[in-house]
Order: sequence, then C-alpha cells, then structure tokens
Amino acid sequence: MADIKGILFDKDGTLVDFNATWLGIADFMAMDAAEGDRWKADRLLAAAGFDFVSKRFKPDSIFASGSNMDVVELWFPRLSDEDQMLAVARFNEITSVQGSSMAVALPGIIDSLRTLHKKSFRMGVATNDSTSGAEKTLATLGVAQLFDAAFGYDAVANPKPAPDTVVAFCDLTGLKPSEIAMVGDNRHDLEMARAGGCGLAVGVLSGTGTRDSLSPMADVILDSVADLPDFLSARVSAAAS
Repeated sequence: MADIKGILFDKDGTLVDFNATWLGIADFMAMDAAEGDRWKADRLLAAAGFDFVSKRFKPDSIFASGSNMDVVELWFPRLSDEDQMLAVARFNEITSVQGSSMAVALPGIIDSLRTLHKKSFRMGVATNDSTSGAEKTLATLGVAQLFDAAFGYDAVANPKPAPDTVVAFCDLTGLKPSEIAMVGDNRHDLEMARAGGCGLAVGVLSGTGTRDSLSPMADVILDSVADLPDFLSARVSAAAS
C-alpha cells in the first residue's frame, strides 16, 4: 500500500452540495443562453443532463462533470472561435461569482477537512469549474487556508480526466503520484486518478455519481468525504499490521 500524503478533491458533489449549489445557477445559465425562452432553456438543461423527473443532473453528464467550454460547445455548436470564447467568459463569470457565493458545503465536510489538515495531508482541489470559481468557493466555505492550491480546467493544458492536474499538484508539493489520493463523485475524477498514477482512487456517493457508475474505477467507495479521515486512519493501521 502506498503511503498517502496528499489528497486531491473534486469540488462539486464532493466538497460542495451539487444540487443545493448548482441547480439555480444552471437554470440561470440556460435562461441566459436561451435569451429568456423557458422552453428552449429547458431543452438546453435536458441536453446538459438534467432529469426533470428526479430534479437532478445525471451521473457523468456535461453539467455534472464537464467544464464551461463543454457546456458552450454543447449549447452553441456553431459559434466562431471568438464568440465561443466570449460565451465561455460569460459563463465563467456566472459560475465564479454566483457559484462561489451560493456554495453549500456537504454535511461534515468542513470538520473532515480540518482533521485531514491537522494530520499534515497536503490538499488540493481538482475541478472542471474555473480556477477563480474554485478559489472563491474555498474562501466562501472558510477553508481556503487548508489547501495548497485549487486547479480549475483553465489552470492546466488538459483538464479532467487527463492527468495534468495530478502532475501539477505533484510538482507543487514534491509528492509522487503514488502518494496522492484522488477523491470525487464522477467517473472522470477516478479516470484522472488512474491516468495520473494516483495511489488511491476514492469515489464518493455525495454527488451525482452512483455506486454502479463509480465501482469500475474506484479503489473504494465512501458515502462522503466526511468518512475519509477514519478510512485513511484505518488503512494506515491495516498496513502497519
């Protein structure tokens, strides 16, 4: 067993309550894109993975796991490169400001992050939100000081599920990939863990992913990051014995 010394966390659905934080923002983005046309906005939301029956985004859907560039490419497939970048900038502004200010931490997360920090784990965020949005969210939750860095899709050449963020975190901390645990609620989080050679891929059921969607890629599945400190402690004890 690798000695885990650093942890990369996905943000939405892992640290932040995805639905409580993002449903209203996703609707605002869709209405903005549809220029106020409710019918068109609903079609855009459905295309991005929103299930109007369960009132939740589907696992691994564009809005659950993609970047704002992915959303723009889906909703505006025929934009010029210049207009595409303007649309991405508009959505980055919405998600950075509103997404961070409305962020709702999942139950038990703040205490767990503090516990992990006291145990000297190096911690980072790996998200397909913007870096600015991630940093502002950590500040809103009052935990920014616990993290070494937040990496958004715009902080690396290739965002999740590519391994670039794992490489960047290792460069920053001096840790090896085998000493890193990646924690997330979607397959692309775990795919990045595998691609980057992480020592541990942890799936959590606190977001849009399900046990069925996460099991093929995860070393372990927990209900929430709130369970992570005890799991890591038990893992160390098992390795020692």
